Amino acid sequence: MDTPPPLTPAQCQQFHEQGFVIVPDVFDPADLEPVRQELHREIAKKAAELKAEGKLTNLHEELGFDQRLTALQLDSKENGEAIIRHLEGLRGGGFHAPQLFDVIAHPKLLAKVGSLLATDEIVASSVYRIRPKIPHSGRGIVPWHQDSGYFAEHCDTQLIITCWVPLVDATVENGCMQILPRVHRGKVVKHHTGGNAGFLVIHDTDLPDDPRKAITAACPRGGVVFMTNRTPHCSTPNTSDHIRWSIDLRYQSAETPSNVGLEPAAHDAEGRAEPEFYEKVAVACYPPEADFLVRSQRHPELVTDYADYKRRRELYDRTKTDFSAYRRWREPATPEPVGGRTGH
Repeated sequence: MDTPPPLTPAQCQQFHEQGFVIVPDVFDPADLEPVRQELHREIAKKAAELKAEGKLTNLHEELGFDQRLTALQLDSKENGEAIIRHLEGLRGGGFHAPQLFDVIAHPKLLAKVGSLLATDEIVASSVYRIRPKIPHSGRGIVPWHQDSGYFAEHCDTQLIITCWVPLVDATVENGCMQILPRVHRGKVVKHHTGGNAGFLVIHDTDLPDDPRKAITAACPRGGVVFMTNRTPHCSTPNTSDHIRWSIDLRYQSAETPSNVGLEPAAHDAEGRAEPEFYEKVAVACYPPEADFLVRSQRHPELVTDYADYKRRRELYDRTKTDFSAYRRWREPATPEPVGGRTGH
């Protein structure tokens, strides 16, 4: 198999100067079809479970990948939310399918990431999310934020790359991202809790530039939007007639703080690990979820395969959350952000 090409020097330059780059042809659309089909099967499975529990009657089996979840949510918001929570990848979520891992570890994507990190020693960061943005749903509107707003403060100066991968063409109509360019070299600005759908939010007075200067990040299926962790961005409403499906993945150099290799020795009856585990794992940028080595020329024998990826994800899911380093924006009268819900 031919070695996939890295990004061009011009693409790398844009990323480092503007804080993002949109690459329309990282994947062939066929490369993403397995994960699309598996997500569709998982929706069918969860819908069947809800029907067996007497919570729904119409499975909407006639509808395709970009419409079925909308119909289920229109019938019952509670059912729709239950399926979305199952899919999206939060702690305790049930979708860790091999087809998703194949995208995370895809050589075409890692070649591009490696050129931005200037290394072949790559860790897949702990926070990844699956995003079904339902048409005309307020839940899908994500306020201005930087991904570093969700990470521990000691990682503010590190580079953690967000790879935003649309599973359908991302357009203005279906709610693609807006990005503020050329302001990512500054500090992480103040975020507030209590944003729409539990997200963190940067108030307009704290944005590092005029939001009218934002770039519309339209991107075709097969493309990827690469952003730094300090690039401000938001997500606009879906006014189309179909779901805007996307996945956001995060990568960092193996030199960046992570929890690779750290695991609890045991859990008590409530899922709490030994205190030493929490002390050690606090070095990670987002310690509640499992980082894993995804590419290495120095130690290829340590690269995580699917079985170990799934095991680590499930192990961390069972570990009672007792990590405080990443909770930076506590406000007495405001709800806590939903843990790790960086959103696009």
